[in-house]
Amino acid sequence: MVTGQASSAEMQALAQEFVQFAVDSGVLRFGEFKTKAGRMSPYFFNAGLFDDGAKLSRLAQFYAKALLASGIEFDMIFGPAYKGIPLGAAVAVELARLGKNVPFAYNRKEAKDHGEGGSLVGAPLKGRVLIVDDVMSAGTAARESIALIQAAGATPHAIAIALDRQEMATEKQADGSVQDVPHSAVQYVRGTLGMQVCTIAQLSDLLAYLSSQSGNTLGDHLPRVQAYRDRYGV
Repeated sequence: MVTGQASSAEMQALAQEFVQFAVDSGVLRFGEFKTKAGRMSPYFFNAGLFDDGAKLSRLAQFYAKALLASGIEFDMIFGPAYKGIPLGAAVAVELARLGKNVPFAYNRKEAKDHGEGGSLVGAPLKGRVLIVDDVMSAGTAARESIALIQAAGATPHAIAIALDRQEMATEKQADGSVQDVPHSAVQYVRGTLGMQVCTIAQLSDLLAYLSSQSGNTLGDHLPRVQAYRDRYGV
């Protein structure tokens, strides 16, 4: 088990292994995809395609290794609806297997008006809370989770994501238009909200992976991904 601050080389190796896993699983695809911001991206990461027990188990291993290597301290895990629910649960199971057993909670999109009621399920939110999700685009989902955690009297302390796209976020303007801003969602969470962020891999790791694939069809995607990074990267 990797614990404490891991070396840069160890984290880079973990990131490369994760990118390969995402490609092999069909979760990381190349082509032309429209993002929420309306950009045409040459790659797409869909964590919903970690869709069987073996893939989800291995994904949780990557999250757990990255978290333990980061040295980030936390008291419990929160999985935001919907994708964050299975991710958070799987990570909690894997951490427990590695000797770090922490409580887990998640939210419903619609509050329940019968039974136990409310929008929160699982362990009571308290202490330093780690939010587990797949990616952060505009940071909207993160802000919603932070508000829920604070309303419960707990501290939103850190966020763990699989892939940091390292690109400019967008903000809706008063006139309804959408405008690029000179920071990424991850930078916003770190700099403005003061929370720690743990990522398994970043766009720079994807570029390094594609660079290592020169001479095959995967390597052919490098120029388009690099051009996208040059245009929208931070």
